[in-house]
Amino acid sequence: MKVSLTDAGKRFNRDWIFRHFTYIFESGVSYAITGPNGSGKSTLLQAISGSLHLNEGRVEFNTGPTVSIRIMETPDAIKSIPGKLPDEEQYSRVSICAPYLEVVEEMTFLEFLAFHGNFKPWLDGITPDKIAGMVGLEKARNKQIRYYSSGMKQRVKLAQCIFSATPIVLLDEPCTNLDAAGIALYHQLIQDHCRDRLVIVSSNDEVEYKFCKEKIDILQYK
Repeated sequence: MKVSLTDAGKRFNRDWIFRHFTYIFESGVSYAITGPNGSGKSTLLQAISGSLHLNEGRVEFNTGPTVSIRIMETPDAIKSIPGKLPDEEQYSRVSICAPYLEVVEEMTFLEFLAFHGNFKPWLDGITPDKIAGMVGLEKARNKQIRYYSSGMKQRVKLAQCIFSATPIVLLDEPCTNLDAAGIALYHQLIQDHCRDRLVIVSSNDEVEYKFCKEKIDILQYK
C-alpha cells in the first residue's frame, strides 16, 4: 500500500495550514509528522485519512500491483497504470487514533468493540476478549466506558485503531493521558502488530514517535 500526496495544500479561510506537500508513504515504513502545537500536524493527518478535503493538490491510495494495458491508438504500446484505489473505498484501509475522536461512552468496552467490528474487521486471530486482555482492560471490559479514567479511554482508542485489519494506521498524539505503563504498552502494540503496515504518527513528543524511520517537519511546507 502506498499513499501519495501531490502538491497538497489545506487552508482555513485565507490562512494556509500547509502547502506544496508532495510525499509518498509506503507500507512497512513508519513516519513521524513533527512540529510545534498549532503547526498543522493534525490537519495533515486528517487530510491523509480522507476526513478533510484538500484545497489544492491530491491524495491517492495505491494498492498495487501495477496493471499493464494496451493503448488503443498505438496497439504496440503498453502503458502501466498503478492500482489506484477509488476514493470511496479509502476509508476501509485506514484506522486512526486521535484525541478529538470520541468513543461511545454509554457502551461497555466489549460492546464498543463489537460495534466497531461491524465496520472494520479485526486482525487475524484477534477477538474483543483477546483485545481486552492485551490492553490491560480485562477487568473493566463489561464496565461502561464513561466510568473509565482518561488513560483507560486512551487504551480503548488505541485498541480500536491498532487491532483493526487496515494497512494504514494513523496516530495523532497517541500517548495522550497515558502513564509510563500505558506508553510501554503503546510501543509494544506497535512492535507486535504494525511492523508490516504503513504507520504515520503526528506528534511533537519524541516518546511517541521514537520508533519512526522517517521524520517530516510540517514547518517545511508553509
